[in-house]
Amino acid sequence: MRQRLTARAVVVGDRAGTVVPDAVVDVDDGRIAWVGPAADAPPAGDAEVVALPGLLVPGLVNTHSHAPMVLFRGQGEGLPLERWLREVMWPREARLTPDDVEVAMTAASAEMLRGGVTTSVEMYFSPERIAAAVTATGARAVIPAPMVPLRGMPPLEEQMAAAVDLASRVPDDGSVEYGLGPHAAYTVPLPLLRRAAELCREHGMLLHLHVAETAGEGADLLAAHGLSVPALLAAHDVLGGRVLAAHCVHMDDGDLELWAEYDVAVAHCPASNAKLASGLARVRDMLDRGIRVGLGTDGPASNDGLDLLADVRLAAQLARLREASATALTAAEAFWLATGGAADAIGRPDLGQLAAGRRADLVHVDTRDLGFEPVGDDADWLTHLVWSGVSRLVRDVWVGGRPVVADGAVTGVDAEALRAEVAQRAARLAG
Repeated sequence: MRQRLTARAVVVGDRAGTVVPDAVVDVDDGRIAWVGPAADAPPAGDAEVVALPGLLVPGLVNTHSHAPMVLFRGQGEGLPLERWLREVMWPREARLTPDDVEVAMTAASAEMLRGGVTTSVEMYFSPERIAAAVTATGARAVIPAPMVPLRGMPPLEEQMAAAVDLASRVPDDGSVEYGLGPHAAYTVPLPLLRRAAELCREHGMLLHLHVAETAGEGADLLAAHGLSVPALLAAHDVLGGRVLAAHCVHMDDGDLELWAEYDVAVAHCPASNAKLASGLARVRDMLDRGIRVGLGTDGPASNDGLDLLADVRLAAQLARLREASATALTAAEAFWLATGGAADAIGRPDLGQLAAGRRADLVHVDTRDLGFEPVGDDADWLTHLVWSGVSRLVRDVWVGGRPVVADGAVTGVDAEALRAEVAQRAARLAG
């Protein structure tokens, strides 16, 4: 089916912050066929024409999430990361069933779609059930199957083998992709991290792990091995290939140079880092070194939301605060970190920007609101999008050209029924 969407403006999602006023986006067979000013558009032909009273922006890409943790939202409030994991999260997760994961992921996926997030990187248990959930909602997911030594989980070697098998059985529409998600260097033995990296390089899979999230993590590994976390991973041949490292808060210059040398991408999680008091990542220094960076929400038990557009604003604020400079991260760069930059970070050049040839993952933001006034020039559309807290104005979302949110409501699932079921299952897991 061919469609022509018209909008007051298109925000492309590139690093420059390109805004096209009075714009047209043509969609053909799930991909973008043309983007540009209405005055220059080719003939519409037999395409269905849909006029939208707002902005069209790319579907947002959440580069680090444990979205089924909506089951644990708000639990362990005020605890530092290590106690939060060991005392609150891991005991609850030990009682999880695959059904719990699928219900929670379906609800979380609906929540993300309503906020314009069309793709998320989901490091969590029961990866096949996560895939089933996003199939139901119509979203996309990159699913690094977790490797974590928890009670009730298969041996780590079996977890790796199962993930490689899953990766060989994925649809060709880019909706689901599997990878490997060893938790971290302080929880997974280094020889197994090395083997996981080898398998990912061999099969072209994404390797996703937590790195240098807290000061204590790095200090403990430094004491044990005499190396920082990034240097330790490099020494054990974990780097190289498609590596996405979450958080990367406690990194010195040498660590950042290693990341640039090995082309390691970073999933920057400003809200989680702030809530757990983990620290302020060196985002400006990463970008200046050419390191690929994308935004992530982290899990909804450590954020506690899945509103990536809110995290766009926070990322810019924290970067400016850290550098004591109002130009440390521009509005254009901040939005790019959730769109084109995030797609680059996860190795998906088919996503993240409104450009011909990319998948038609589109978000309509209604601009008939005081949050979008005044508009003195075209750049104001992007400025208001970043600074005015407008995720509530997301009205319509398409994934691969298919409508998954219409007039603010998710089309594929019953969000209210899911909310009630999540509450019931969360009460059971809390014990």
